[in-house]
Amino acid sequence: MRLDAVSLQRKLVQQGRGGWCYEHNLLLSYVLRALGFRVTWLAARVLWNAPEGMVPARSHMLLRVDLSGRSYIADVGFGGQTLTAPLRLEADVEQATPHGPFRLIRAGEEFVQQAKVQDKWQTLYRFALHEQVLADYEVSNWYLSNHPASIFTTGLIAARPDSDRRYALRNNELAIHFLNGKTERRVLANAAELRETLEGPFRLTLPDSPEVAAALQRLTAPVGPASAV
Repeated sequence: MRLDAVSLQRKLVQQGRGGWCYEHNLLLSYVLRALGFRVTWLAARVLWNAPEGMVPARSHMLLRVDLSGRSYIADVGFGGQTLTAPLRLEADVEQATPHGPFRLIRAGEEFVQQAKVQDKWQTLYRFALHEQVLADYEVSNWYLSNHPASIFTTGLIAARPDSDRRYALRNNELAIHFLNGKTERRVLANAAELRETLEGPFRLTLPDSPEVAAALQRLTAPVGPASAV
């Protein structure tokens, strides 16, 4: 997956294939810079669903955007908790977004981003304000898309916010989280249902290829009974 502007525009916009943090946030940054905004590339350690005390690598990309003397955090690539509005770069202030409250809290010289989920603050990631360069992202981008233990190579992850809900997909398990607190869950039974969901609520364009068909079939295949020893 190449991270230059032309490749990202082709994949995300023209081909409608979707992507992850490096792709979405880099493309957004290219657009913002073309419009005259000052944008700084940042990196974060993902703490969402991480074990207590774990210190992961800085594997997530986000943006600092400066406008009229104020700084904001923008992030359009954090899956099920993706920001749907920028956050002011201010600590200890609850900030409303179309999909719930967020806040930034101080952690020494760094910031921790949190989202309020079912009335509880949940930590998403920790980041510093040190500027990153494309080479920093290229290393993580290659590692996460090739390492055999990466969650991005061992299964399917998709997420998209809509006006009154968030869609989240993990392999063939679909969750719809509504803003009123209601959640609907469904297991997609076969490859046709999975393709229909990806092309419907997630608005992706899937290639009509044997490789994609095989992957969809594998993700929805029933798990057989355990063998007796």
